[in-house]
Formats: sequence, structure tokens, C-alpha cells
Amino acid sequence: MGSTQALEQPEVGVVGSTQALERELGLLDATMIVVGSMIGSGIFIVSAETSRLVGSPGWLLAAWALAGVMTITGALCCAELAAMMPRAGGQYVFLREAYGSATGFLFGWSMLLVIQTGTIAAVAVAFANFTGVLVPGISATTYLIEPVVIGRYALSLSTQQLLAIASILLLTFTNTRGLRLGKLIQNSFTFAKTAALAGLIILGLSLGWNRLSAAYTSSWWSPWENGWNPAAAQPGLVATGGLALAMLLGRGMVGPLFAQSAWNNVTFTAGEVRDPARTLPRALLTGCATVVGLYLLANIAYIVTLPLAGIQAAPQNRVATATMQAILGTPGTVLMALAIMISTFGCNNGLILAGARVSYAMARDGLLFERVGRLNAHKVPAVALLIQGVWAALLTLPRTALTNPDTGVVAFGNVYTQLLEYIIPADLVLYTLMVGAVIVLRRKAPDALRPYRAWGYPFVPVIYIALAALVVIDLAYLAPSTSGVGYLIVLAGFPVYLLWRRGARARVPGSD
Repeated sequence: MGSTQALEQPEVGVVGSTQALERELGLLDATMIVVGSMIGSGIFIVSAETSRLVGSPGWLLAAWALAGVMTITGALCCAELAAMMPRAGGQYVFLREAYGSATGFLFGWSMLLVIQTGTIAAVAVAFANFTGVLVPGISATTYLIEPVVIGRYALSLSTQQLLAIASILLLTFTNTRGLRLGKLIQNSFTFAKTAALAGLIILGLSLGWNRLSAAYTSSWWSPWENGWNPAAAQPGLVATGGLALAMLLGRGMVGPLFAQSAWNNVTFTAGEVRDPARTLPRALLTGCATVVGLYLLANIAYIVTLPLAGIQAAPQNRVATATMQAILGTPGTVLMALAIMISTFGCNNGLILAGARVSYAMARDGLLFERVGRLNAHKVPAVALLIQGVWAALLTLPRTALTNPDTGVVAFGNVYTQLLEYIIPADLVLYTLMVGAVIVLRRKAPDALRPYRAWGYPFVPVIYIALAALVVIDLAYLAPSTSGVGYLIVLAGFPVYLLWRRGARARVPGSD
């Protein structure tokens, strides 16, 4: 593994199969996968939680900007790897080549078990949540199956959850019909939601300005002047002053990082991209730069339109909806709900389309059931899509269950925030390993063909790794239970890998 020869192996079909993935994705399609997979529900919601944690508009923008720096530096490094190894599975292949098949398996295991499927579930719930704004019958409290409490969690089936499941299964089915239909849906919804986000920004920056907004009435850089209390923002936090602010800034980056994640998804489809050595780096850099810029502008629109308390206490964290309502009244609420429905539906199409290619690539390496690595008549990995879709649908069923100690009344929530804190720490570690793979492979395979070389090397990967390490350490301290669960999910794949390898039939190492 890791030799120049291994890195230059061409994409081939499953052993015993004459089928192969078709390269039907051009630069526009690949860029739409990057943009469409990134823009989902996060930009419209997570600024509420981040603003509560950091307590001022300046630090809210700083959290988004730092997340943007990580996104851009990560994409610069990923572009080098994608151009070197344009094969189905993308990041799975990069990690396998740099660190060995066990690390590649842990990545694929984590993606299937919680990272990709958990993100799909969270975005689907957000889609159903905003549909409920327009259709009151779609509600988290209108139950088809009443909650069954299991400790601090519960299982239920509400009309909201049912719609989330239906959207996942519908998009899974359409993606089994072929790549052309999948990319048509992706491109159409990505254009629509990018236009909607741009519309929010234009309205906010042109009509939203008012003297009661956070931009005028709040201290930009001293959250204490805004009534912020770190112990209230993070119960149990003993740190004070600047240290407390720095720690909560790190935790406040969880939402922005989630909103800016999934840019790596385009690498999963590398086996279906035309001229991948040129197309993938361009798609990654263009797509990521576009989204990071739009996200910063959207947050400025929130800040100039709403007071800080309005951002922090937006109903159900719907900051974008509160912004549009402040500008246009009730029609703004309706328009924003429609925009977010389009955004989340299109986002999930990209996540579903790309995510199944990781399981497909693993199966071709003998690390999953052979049928998962087969293509259907439309030359897409239908079995991988089906497994991913069913598991993501099941992940919409859990609810949080918090019992009031005084009244004994149980309040049920969703697991959206918990999913973020499960996903982000584990995802960050895997992203960091991918960025580190640029350094590893520069030493391990110095003569390998590199059509694109990461700009700013070695400073760019070092910046990403340093920022990611600080966030991971911060979350391990501030949210040990949720981040710990994420790490345990990843590590639980190691004994599974050993058992699978022991029982699997012999394959050529590193073969595709």
C-alpha cells in the first residue's frame, strides 16, 4: 500500500462484474454536489446556539469565520488527494492509502453508522420541521406511535418523523434510478436554494438595517457588556474571563462546522467525474469558497436585522425565519419556510447520492458484503443506497426525553443538537486524518503523479490540523459525554474490522 503504483491504479469494476461506474459528472455537476451538500438546514438555525455561547455579534462572526478557514484549508488539501486518486469512495481511499485499510474501514464504518446517515436524518427532520410551518398537521407532537421512554431517550413516530422518513426513502429511490436523475435533482435544488439564500442576504443587507439590531445595540467584542454569563452559557464551567470565552468559542464552532461540512462528499463520486484531475480541485475550491462567503454574509444579515436577544431566542432556533419575518412580516415566514424546505431536500439528495459510494468502494475492497459493491441496471450502487437509506430513516426515530423533577412531566425533543455533537468531533478527527494524509503521502509516495499540489503547503495543512485539534480538545472537555459517544462509535469499528478481515476471502491488497 502507498506505493506510486498503488496510487495510480485505474478505476475498475467489481470482481466478476462487467459493470463500471459511468463518468457523467462535469464541473458544474461536481460543484453543485459541493454546494448542495453543504447548504442544508444549518445556516438557517445554528447561529442561535452559537450566539448564546459567545454572547456578541463579533464573536458570532468569528466562529463562522474560523469554521470557514478550516473549510478552505481542508478543501485545499483534499483537492490534492482527489486529483491524485480520483476513485469511488474518495476520502475512504485517501485514508486507506495513507494509513492502511483499517483506518479506511473506520472511516467508512463511521460514515455508515452515524456521520453520513446521522446528517441525513438530522437534515430530514429539519425538512419536516419547516414543512410544519406551512402544514400544521406535520408536527413533532402529532403522534402516530406515542413515545416509548428508554432512559433519557424515547422512540416515537410523529407526523414530522414520518415525513422525514418518507423524504429519505423517496430520494434514495430516485437515486437508484441512475446518476442522470440524481444530478438533475441535485443541480435544480442547489440553484434554487442558493438563490433563496442570496435573496435572504440581499433583503437583510438592504431592507433589514435598523437601530434596534445587534449591529447597533450590542457590544461587538465584549459579551459581558451584553449580559453574557459563561456559567449560564455552559452550566458547570469553572473557567472565567478570556479563557471561558475562548472555550465557548470553540464549542460555538460546532454549528458552523456542521453547516460547512460535507464538502468532501464530491470525492465519494470521483469515479463518476469527467476529467477528475482537473474537475475535482476546481469544484472543491469554487464550491467551498462560495458557501463560506454566503454564510458570512447571511450572518451579517441576521446581525443588522435582529437584536442580539432576537438571534439568541429565535423560536425553535429559526434565525433565518425570524429575520425574514422582521423584514416582510408573515409572508417572510412563509417564504423562508419554503426556502429551507428546498434547501434541506436538495442537501439530502447530495448526501444520499454521494454517501452510498463509500460503502460501494469498501465492498469492492472486500470490507463489506459483495452485493453492496455491485451496480444495478442503471449503473449505480443500489444496495449501498438502500442500506444507507433504511438506516438513516431509523435514526429519525429517537427523541430526547427530559423529566421535570418537580412535576414529573416528560418533555420530548429531537436529537438534532445531540447528533451535531456526536458527529462533529468524530468527523473532525477523520477530516484531520485526511488533511494529514497530504503530508504522509508526500513522504510515502513522493513520485506519485500530483496534477494539483495543495497551495500553501505545508502551512495550510498545519493550520487546519492545529485548529481542528483545539476544537477536538475543547469539545472533549466541554461535552465529554456526547463527543465521547462519537469517538466510541468510530473505535467500535476496529473489532468489527478484525472480525471481517478474518472471515473475508483473500483479495489483492489495495485493489479496486
